[in-house]
Amino acid sequence: MSPPLTFAVPKGRILDEALPVMARAGVVPEAAFHDKANRALSFAAEDPDMRIIRVRAFDVATFVAFGAAQAGIVGSDVIEEFDYSELYAPVDLDIGHCRLSVAEPKDGAAYSAGRASHLRVATKYPSITSRWFERQGIQAECVKLNGAMELAPSLGLSLRIVDLVSTGRTLAENGLVETDVIMPVSARLIVNRAALKTEPRVAALVERFRALADQDAA
Repeated sequence: MSPPLTFAVPKGRILDEALPVMARAGVVPEAAFHDKANRALSFAAEDPDMRIIRVRAFDVATFVAFGAAQAGIVGSDVIEEFDYSELYAPVDLDIGHCRLSVAEPKDGAAYSAGRASHLRVATKYPSITSRWFERQGIQAECVKLNGAMELAPSLGLSLRIVDLVSTGRTLAENGLVETDVIMPVSARLIVNRAALKTEPRVAALVERFRALADQDAA
């Protein structure tokens, strides 16, 4: 008997939107998953052929890329940051919409690439950030933070930040303004490429999610 498929989901903002989509595709976690006091990371599913793990968004991509999970849901920002060759993202789930943007202090001097070629940037997306600034002819020195990005300019840690933006309210409350959008972000179904080729259950899972996306787009 084959072991259950492992489906990885991210803690945080995407999960609430993802759960109804998952349910429509037949991926329904056990009741304990919804117990906020439960510290478990791995859960059974209503389908005994599946288990669900709940991890940090960046770790979803790693678990799936290395085959520890066969499929999962994560934002396109995470997929772009890691750029794992083992990951395939066949379905845009049309949820978790936001954008990855550059921001600076609202009272900061306007930055011109003609005046400088080096810039310190606080972000948890060093790969995306470096590539984007390089295209502008700027060498970005990325300071990796996992949160509280908005504090970095006011405390002298960086001149700019690159972070996810939804409404822009957090930026405004910390004296920052959005200056450039690097990429729009939405949640995607991801699968391990090798598992997709060798495990029919993974291919069937992709088709269920794809059918839902097609229905919603119609």
